[in-house]
Amino acid sequence: MPLGAESRLRQVVGRIEALDQRSQRAAQQRQDELTKPPGSLGRLERLAVQIAGITRTVRPRLTHPVVIVAAADHGVTAEGVSAYPSEVTAQMVRNFAHGGAAINVLARQAGTRVVVVDVGVAEPLPAELAIVHRKVAPGSANMAHGPAMTRAQALRAIEVGLDVVEAEAGRGIDLVCLGEMGIGNTSAASAVVASLTGTPIAAVTGRGTGIDDATWQRKVDVLTRALAVNRPDPTDPLDVLAKVGGFEIAALVGVILGGAARRLPIVMDGFITTAAALVAAGFRPGVRSYLIAAHRSVEQGHRVALEHLELEPLLVLDMRLGEGTAAALVIPIIEAAVALLDEMATFDEAGVSGSPSDHAGRAPDSARARKGSS
Repeated sequence: MPLGAESRLRQVVGRIEALDQRSQRAAQQRQDELTKPPGSLGRLERLAVQIAGITRTVRPRLTHPVVIVAAADHGVTAEGVSAYPSEVTAQMVRNFAHGGAAINVLARQAGTRVVVVDVGVAEPLPAELAIVHRKVAPGSANMAHGPAMTRAQALRAIEVGLDVVEAEAGRGIDLVCLGEMGIGNTSAASAVVASLTGTPIAAVTGRGTGIDDATWQRKVDVLTRALAVNRPDPTDPLDVLAKVGGFEIAALVGVILGGAARRLPIVMDGFITTAAALVAAGFRPGVRSYLIAAHRSVEQGHRVALEHLELEPLLVLDMRLGEGTAAALVIPIIEAAVALLDEMATFDEAGVSGSPSDHAGRAPDSARARKGSS
């Protein structure tokens, strides 16, 4: 008998383990023996050690990254919080499927696939469109008047994410990159981040698709009303997700939890995917160790969310597109980090003198020479 969505979620969360410290120690020891001054490759070294702990492999290699883009619409767009109409969500999903969006270009550059998932696009999409068709509902409800989703709907959307990771695991995925599409989803992300971090809504609400001052103020007012109407419980991540989140955010929660349970590194993109990571961390705080922050968006709430997760972004490029674009951009950086750990020679292997362990406690040759001639 198949598990119910809630039971399955508990089971997956229970499988998420701490990073393997033995692999991390061995990877760090190898880093210190490579032909370079210790720590001279900075974040690349720490990134490789993190991935060693995630994968339980001292010299990991990543060869099958995949960008998973979850798409859904948001009922709150009826309040005029976005510069674009909700029809753009379906139009962009078609664009993704036909390879014409920014994420497609960057994924091709990185040599990776893009998997697009319709988990809640309002418009019916043709069955022949080359995406994953898993619509839970045609968009969320308007959170300004009540919950965006029922708890059952939120669980079903999380389960979609779990299923997508399971399917990709069967194809050999070893690096999960998160992306999203949904007009109005910066509003949902702002409400989620405000609820889970206790930050005032105005401090986490940005310009989204490029709204003007008057629309921004209306967005803040609408979200303030949504939080007052729904009163999401910050101690219950599913409550927050259902009341003020969205279907694509819920699906990404499933991708994150399912990926961590399979010991896969997970690359967050921008504000919306980081909001999903906050929810996932509410279910299992240890999931943070599996996360890699691709960049820091110009959305002001993204900085708050990253700080709450204690994550440092790899890039700061003033981006705010979403789609998984920054996640795709950092794939070569992540691959380079683990390749350096694996392929660089150690001092002993290269026959190079200068290993820190060789000279521990010894003065440099020049200093000894000066001392001997005095």
